[in-house]
Amino acid sequence: MKRVIFNQKGGVGKSTIAVNLAAIAAHQGKKTLLIDIDPQCNSSRYLMGEAAKEVQPTVAEYFQQTLDFVIYPKAPTIYVHPTRFENLSLMPSHPAIGDLQSKLESRHKIYKLRDTLVELAKEFDEIIIDTPPAYNFFTQSALIAADCCLIPFDCDDFSRQALYTLLNNVAEIKADHNPSLAVEGIVVNQFQPRASLPLRVVNELLAEGLPVLDSKLSSSIRIRESHEQGLPMIHLDPRHKLSHEFLALYQELQSA
Repeated sequence: MKRVIFNQKGGVGKSTIAVNLAAIAAHQGKKTLLIDIDPQCNSSRYLMGEAAKEVQPTVAEYFQQTLDFVIYPKAPTIYVHPTRFENLSLMPSHPAIGDLQSKLESRHKIYKLRDTLVELAKEFDEIIIDTPPAYNFFTQSALIAADCCLIPFDCDDFSRQALYTLLNNVAEIKADHNPSLAVEGIVVNQFQPRASLPLRVVNELLAEGLPVLDSKLSSSIRIRESHEQGLPMIHLDPRHKLSHEFLALYQELQSA
């Protein structure tokens, strides 16, 4: 299973969802890889803390290698590093990948990540890709490489308008590059069930036939503590309501 977490809008919880789903998969005994291709490196810092700044090689070296002519390229596993969590590995990001984007585009390297994931899928049960909040070379590469796409969503009008553009972009990738790409669903993040606006927006999306998932993620200060301590919720506080919600989301995705 190769899953990309994608939304062109920032601040919707992509990295938080990516890390926590990866942690749950690993906690359940699946050999899991999280690939961070966001120059902001949020997933990398979430799992590795300050050590993420020092770990080498990163996805920057991986993408640089695709630009260089190398007779014997490094194996994809060279860029994969273990984390302190059993069964969970990370291909960390680096801010330098942003500087490589125009070169990668001009050299038509958009299928390289797909080819690499074919190799890595032999080593891992699940691969989750965290992407930047933009529809660019890196997100397009991830969508081309993935089996499915999970879309985090905040219940406001700005997110809703961006959602339609996002779905069109995913459909374009599916039509032109990856016919097997599936939208797993839209996961509502920071959901407030007692507020009228979130309920109205969710009901309207469902009425339009959009694939809103049953599992929703609550707003909680505990997730900030999770970020600060570098502990996914399943490890920080497995009895917390949000931990149960992440688990329910993972189980819903597995049963789809």
